[in-house]
Amino acid sequence: MGKITFIEHDDTEHVVEFKAGASLMQIAVDHMIPGIDADCGGECACGTCHVIVADEWYDKTGTPGDDEQQMLSMTPELAKTSRLGCQVQTTEAMDGMTVRLPEFQM
Repeated sequence: MGKITFIEHDDTEHVVEFKAGASLMQIAVDHMIPGIDADCGGECACGTCHVIVADEWYDKTGTPGDDEQQMLSMTPELAKTSRLGCQVQTTEAMDGMTVRLPEFQM
């Protein structure tokens, strides 16, 4: 088991445990993290699981696919380390990762 810190737009921190293999979106939903709506259930079709990964962790999240990049291009709070949580499968190497939540989801 590892831990990930989700930080809301108002700087409220939620440190949660995760098992490798779950998506960031699923971990957030399972722990009722405010600000992750996950309207499409993880199908990369809505953008409501947008997270901004801390710079030092971004390379561990993999490369966004075309569908994800297209969805992210529509978000008003796009950052260079933006990802859709449904597209990031966690690994043991992500233990300690920090992600921020934007003020608004699409």
